[in-house]
Amino acid sequence: MIAEFRLPDLGEGLTEAEVVQWLVAPGDAVALNQTLAEVETAKAVVELPSPYEGTVSALHADAGETVAVGAPLIAFEVDGGGAPEGPDAAAEERAQPNLVGYGAAPATGARPARRARRVGAKASTTDTAVLEAAPHDAVPAAPAEAVVERPRSTPPVRAYAKRLGIDLALVAATVGDRLITRDDVDAFAQGRGTGRVLGTSSAPAGTVDDARAWDEARHGGEREVRIPIRGVRKHTAAAMVQSAFTAPHVTVFHTVDVTATMDLIATLKNDRSLAEQRIGPLAVVAKAVCLALSRAPGLNSRWDEEAGEIVQHRYVDLGIAAATDRGLIVPIIRDADTLSLAELAGAIRALADTARAGKTTPADLAGGTFSLSNIGVFGVDAGTPILPPGQSGILAIGAVRRQPWEHRGEIALRQTMTLSLSFDHRIVDGAEGASFLKDVADLLEEPGRAMLFR
Repeated sequence: MIAEFRLPDLGEGLTEAEVVQWLVAPGDAVALNQTLAEVETAKAVVELPSPYEGTVSALHADAGETVAVGAPLIAFEVDGGGAPEGPDAAAEERAQPNLVGYGAAPATGARPARRARRVGAKASTTDTAVLEAAPHDAVPAAPAEAVVERPRSTPPVRAYAKRLGIDLALVAATVGDRLITRDDVDAFAQGRGTGRVLGTSSAPAGTVDDARAWDEARHGGEREVRIPIRGVRKHTAAAMVQSAFTAPHVTVFHTVDVTATMDLIATLKNDRSLAEQRIGPLAVVAKAVCLALSRAPGLNSRWDEEAGEIVQHRYVDLGIAAATDRGLIVPIIRDADTLSLAELAGAIRALADTARAGKTTPADLAGGTFSLSNIGVFGVDAGTPILPPGQSGILAIGAVRRQPWEHRGEIALRQTMTLSLSFDHRIVDGAEGASFLKDVADLLEEPGRAMLFR
């Protein structure tokens, strides 16, 4: 019989997704819970598991096409006498996964099979230009009908390699059997001489690739490039517009001497028991913010228009703004106020690793009571951050700079940082905003003041 799989409920109120790439084709035999496709929602890239074991009969959407939740996505030919009707049909519908990441219950104990890819004279997908540019021993010769597994990597890494024009089979030959990471793709790209490495600090944006594209545009190439607005970027843009035109933003700035904080960080790095924690300025600021919020409840609140109430949170779900290739996301550290400095550093590191790998789930992005934006990593001193919807405060952290500063009645070279606090003036007045910013600044100037907080 023919069974159709419709795009399942993606959670968090998401109503559509874009097909990034199909991992199966018509005529392919698929196992239960085998990955069928990678789809991008407004918040994350996820893999869709197969709810059936059978043969793919049709794909109802092309790569790059946006599909609504509940719309037919793929059809299978499965064992059975015909399409089920009545109670059987309802049972069949319930058997389908209703949330991405949860497959159907397996009918047998057999392990899901990874879709094999044939490599040979006719079936090879390796770009010959890439092959010629690679070392001669990068890709071992394979028999004409050899069957190999798709290189092990995450969906964002595969999409990233595709944008750079790199075949992951070549990268796999250099890293062995382990999971291919973005750094592996970057290393291969640098070795191949591609110039720019996107999304890393090893090469600044706007180098070889951008210069080449600009030069081609100036000499007969396309004079404009149109980029579809979709996925995370579309969601972020809508959220920022909503926030900017709903909450009256006020931004205040304060530059503080953080020499004592930087000395503390250096001391902690030399502590063998904390060597693996990698505590940095962001973690210290996050801890200072959690402490200071206990004295400024308005900055840890939200405006409930429908109920006509201000909701004050007695917990801190701290959002950390992260720039990714797919746009800005703000994953959340739950109950950040209950974590120690070392635990906060670990949570921030795990959050960043997950975001870079493209594994941040919609649930990880939901909620949040206050946010941090570390613009200092880009060498920026200050800005006017926009509030995430539903939050009344966000703090931008500027770069740490050595500059002449008045210290104990004399001019000395000190390490300074500018803090930029934006808040919702419906909830927070200027006095509360300034008091909160001063508390954070005092904690960074003299970390020992944390002993005065509870």
